[in-house]
Amino acid sequence: MLDLIIRNAKELNQAPVEIGIQDGKISQVAEKISEEAKREIVLGENQYLSAGWIDDHVHCYEKMNLYYDYPDEIGVSKGVTTVIDAGTTGAENIGDFYEITREKKTNVFALVNISKWGIVEQDELADLTKVQEKLVQHALIDYPDFIVGIKARMSKSVVGNNGITPLELAKKIQADNEHLPLMVHIGSAPPELSEVLAKMEKGDVLTHCFNGKSNGILDKTTNKIKDFAWDAYRKGVVFDIGHGTDSFNFQVAETALQEGLKAKSISTDIYVRNRTNGPVFDMATTMEKLHVVGYSWEEILEKVTTAPAENFHLTTKGRIEAGFDADITVFELVEEDKELIDSNGFKRTTKQQIKPIKTIIGGVVYDN
Repeated sequence: MLDLIIRNAKELNQAPVEIGIQDGKISQVAEKISEEAKREIVLGENQYLSAGWIDDHVHCYEKMNLYYDYPDEIGVSKGVTTVIDAGTTGAENIGDFYEITREKKTNVFALVNISKWGIVEQDELADLTKVQEKLVQHALIDYPDFIVGIKARMSKSVVGNNGITPLELAKKIQADNEHLPLMVHIGSAPPELSEVLAKMEKGDVLTHCFNGKSNGILDKTTNKIKDFAWDAYRKGVVFDIGHGTDSFNFQVAETALQEGLKAKSISTDIYVRNRTNGPVFDMATTMEKLHVVGYSWEEILEKVTTAPAENFHLTTKGRIEAGFDADITVFELVEEDKELIDSNGFKRTTKQQIKPIKTIIGGVVYDN
């Protein structure tokens, strides 16, 4: 007997199927499942599902002061099955973070900050004695199933007078540790974005890709994407949204799309203040912003499932296929106006909202 069967299960623009779940895994995806199950769910005509939404840039170590939140407040309750904390903690405190996350319903992974205490202070990379590769290596050994990469924040307020040096240290740590996934935060110069992108390689994740700052990808004089940004995009640097309080601008995203440059993954950079007060609020709202920019729902869903799973080597997540984790988001598309605000106060109105109604994590069903 199966644990759960989802009947009339529809991904967008695909025929209904039935999904069987056993022991936290998807066991069958078929036109008809004849077996019995302990529980069955029948989706309504206007209800759809996708692989569980993955937010690859959050801050959810609740003991921090600057940037923090609670995994289940930004995860399961918002239709998100998996979150990746983006460098809130470093090697010295990631163990405590790990222990806290074991009690959560939401799947939680982490990028370890190359600064040993993480974002205890805004300028965690201004003191390079805090960057110790051996400590990072020990953390990777101790928490191999929790740490999925490393994080370096490369903006003036973080690096102080150290320029590009912290990123060079991050790249060395990456190279010495089986080429771990690396996420790089960008902001105000120095260092210049051109320097940052020159150091990044195929598969490295550039978060805050559509920020509206002068040190961003948009040349505000010509209103075109800068050539060096195109160079990085073409060599395979992953452009990630990382909305955040100050890092998503409608004009930048729209101009990039018009030129053919699309974000590969969509993330929120959510923490308690921008969840409560905006402009982020939740993953669904961030997805709606990309839809109003011009992305289709099909590609938006791919950018919160398959793409982040591939970027951070979550090999059992991101797809509705037999053998994958039974992490599923059930949602509705609602024809209803909603005002959306970017990080710089500019507004757009979406005509269609995406609303999660059930979050399934490891085969356990939670209503939203």
